[in-house]
Amino acid sequence: MKQAVIVGATSGIGREVAKLLLAEGWKIGAAGRRREELEGLKAMAPDKVEIQPLDVTSEEAPQLLQQLIDKLGGMDLYFHSSGIGFQNPSLDVEVEMRTVKTNGDGFVRMVTAAFHYFKQTGREGHIAAISSIAGTRGLGIASAYSATKAFQNTYLQCLTQLARMQHLPIRFTDIRPGFVRTALLKDGSYPMQLTPEYTARKIVNALKRGKRIAIIDWKYRILVGFWRLIPRWLWERLPVK
Repeated sequence: MKQAVIVGATSGIGREVAKLLLAEGWKIGAAGRRREELEGLKAMAPDKVEIQPLDVTSEEAPQLLQQLIDKLGGMDLYFHSSGIGFQNPSLDVEVEMRTVKTNGDGFVRMVTAAFHYFKQTGREGHIAAISSIAGTRGLGIASAYSATKAFQNTYLQCLTQLARMQHLPIRFTDIRPGFVRTALLKDGSYPMQLTPEYTARKIVNALKRGKRIAIIDWKYRILVGFWRLIPRWLWERLPVK
């Protein structure tokens, strides 16, 4: 039975991916900040779910991750679904730094912990993380969010190269959804919103296919392709919201 650890399993996409993997026979190690939500997930399949409350911004998070892996009996897939984002046109520095702390510091802390686990055990593994299409081009209305997502894209690229250099059997998937109807989007003004359930199905399919980069879904693949064609000088003059 395969074992997956999902960090950010308390709600949204992470929770839906957990439910789909459970249905396919995986054992799940669920982690996140809200214990009550984790316990609700465990109640769905008590014999197949282990839980561990943790906050990715805490320095003790890697140790808590290892405790969860030990309870699970090992890890084949590390799935990172923890992140925050805000529209912040006023550039409130507290909002910007909070975003960097979670999407930057927390991301590196957890993904490197997963990398070291697979390296130290010699176990074939898969590291997947939810970034965003926002990493494609800088969105002025969400500066820290866009920048941290671009950072995540590049960091996963670096780790992919590093794993090859070190001959490690680790695969990587960078999952770049469009706008998904979760608590992250607090208003309904975003276009082409996807449901968490639909997004999770697409993600699981991408994981099965071993995709290196998965833009979800086809509408956003077209949008991102269009964004990439826009010259920098023109992009910086567009009032993108």
